[in-house]
Amino acid sequence: MATFVDRVVLHLQAGDGGHGCVSIHREKFKPFGGPDGGNGGHGGSVSLTVDPQVHTLLDFHFRPHVKAENGKGGQGSNRDGANGADLVLKVPDGTVVQTTGGETIADLVGAGTTIEIARGGRGGRGNAALASSRRKAPGFAELGEPGDRLDVVLELKSVADVGLVGFPSAGKSSLISVLSAAKPKIADYPFTTLVPNLGVVRVDDNTFTIADVPGLIPGAATGKGLGLEFLRHIERCAVLVHVVDAATLEPGRDPLSDIDAIEAELAEYGGLADRPRLVVLNKVDVPDARDLAEITRPDIEARGLPVFEVSTATREGLKELTYALVEHVRQAREQAPAPEPTRIVIRPPAVDDAGFTVTAEDGAYVVRGPRPERWVRQTNFDNDEAVGFLADRLERLGVEEALAKAGAEPGDLVRIGAREFDWHPTAGAYAAGPRGTDARLEEPSGRATAAERLAAHRARQPERDPRSGAVVSPGSVTGNDVLEPDSTDE
Repeated sequence: MATFVDRVVLHLQAGDGGHGCVSIHREKFKPFGGPDGGNGGHGGSVSLTVDPQVHTLLDFHFRPHVKAENGKGGQGSNRDGANGADLVLKVPDGTVVQTTGGETIADLVGAGTTIEIARGGRGGRGNAALASSRRKAPGFAELGEPGDRLDVVLELKSVADVGLVGFPSAGKSSLISVLSAAKPKIADYPFTTLVPNLGVVRVDDNTFTIADVPGLIPGAATGKGLGLEFLRHIERCAVLVHVVDAATLEPGRDPLSDIDAIEAELAEYGGLADRPRLVVLNKVDVPDARDLAEITRPDIEARGLPVFEVSTATREGLKELTYALVEHVRQAREQAPAPEPTRIVIRPPAVDDAGFTVTAEDGAYVVRGPRPERWVRQTNFDNDEAVGFLADRLERLGVEEALAKAGAEPGDLVRIGAREFDWHPTAGAYAAGPRGTDARLEEPSGRATAAERLAAHRARQPERDPRSGAVVSPGSVTGNDVLEPDSTDE
């Protein structure tokens, strides 16, 4: 059974918004009291937050599918649906959130760091919220908007000040066990360490963390052994310590060749060339190991690397090593750039930004923009009145005018979001019919088309003096011909 997991793929689904309600208030002596359908509730969102008590991604390994609560639907008597509960997932410090394509979304470092990764869908408005002076009793309501659905990759990169690297059985686990209170598995065979170990070292008033990763062997950076899986855990370390087994009996190995082999793997992995290094010649309690350490020490120091001869069995040399690590960590923290203050950047839209674009692609005119795409998702296309309301909103936003400028002709294919339409201009041709219907969508033989009705409507408008605005010719305007703007395009 797995006890440590540092990489998982999460399948996230935010909650869907609840549908708006279509309802008419009715009571004794008030058979038609007006619309009173409530709004749907918003869907719950999915967020990630850093919890210091969480040290692995094991929970997500067994439960990779995560879904937030849906919003409830609206009801009559102006009762709004309840919002779906937000879902907060606790992750370890140092978790990197990526897309499945490898693009980094967020690097979560520091307790309490939170990011909303999947946003819940908006709730649809009920017919009470959609009523206006033109449409006093709407026979439709908006649908709830679907919540975000996406797959993300979580990778854990341990947050430690010091990283121990070296060959298997070099004594890294023994060293971290005597420097800190960590209790890693220790045995006399290679690859005893199968997961990274993290320990906390306290020296006087100074505290730092130290990480031990599974042993590296030549070819680790290309996938050989266990090193590649866990090299990411030393990416954040400020200081790297080469732990060298001075008592090894393997032919062809000595402290210098071990250091060269590990450095070659670190260079192949990349991104670690600027970290200061220290060398620990371990197991000097063995006589042959002490002799080898004394022979190779001058050559290692000639490379500019500080050398410490230690024995985890007798605790020899540990005090000097600990104080040297404290000093290197202190210098690294002083040289680290100060965190930039959080700034809120406000970018107002340009004065000529319509909020959408129209492009011709593959024989269709594609409309892109958050508002028209959201309106399409919230429209019930089984209700003719709702479709007519969508046409009104798109016309007021300027979509029809933009389509005409882009060269669209009546009958051309228009795509908005996941929907495709045959475009028939209906600008200004609002025509309310029975509840749930729209006259523009009913064109039997012998009945004027929407374009013809629009032309007739404009012909009935009075002529006005361009300077004074006074009516020159009364025409045949009636109260029913006055088109009032909707106030519901939020």
